[in-house]
Amino acid sequence: MKDFHSTTVIGLRYKNKVVMAGDGQVTYGDTVLKTKAKKVRKLYDGKVLAGFAGAAADAFTLFERFEEKLTDANG
Repeated sequence: MKDFHSTTVIGLRYKNKVVMAGDGQVTYGDTVLKTKAKKVRKLYDGKVLAGFAGAAADAFTLFERFEEKLTDANG
């Protein structure tokens, strides 16, 4: 059976506090492409936290589109 490796991004909220975290490694198969990726980002002037797991190029595009939608909808 083949080993399956993946990223976990976790977010917790307690009362009016929020924390979100993820690892910093980007891989392609068994090859490590980056060790210090930022998988959790602040968007919309720091009012929104977003995280990703999966294809990095797709995630960066989705972050940009999400922020555009937030701006268009005033949050």
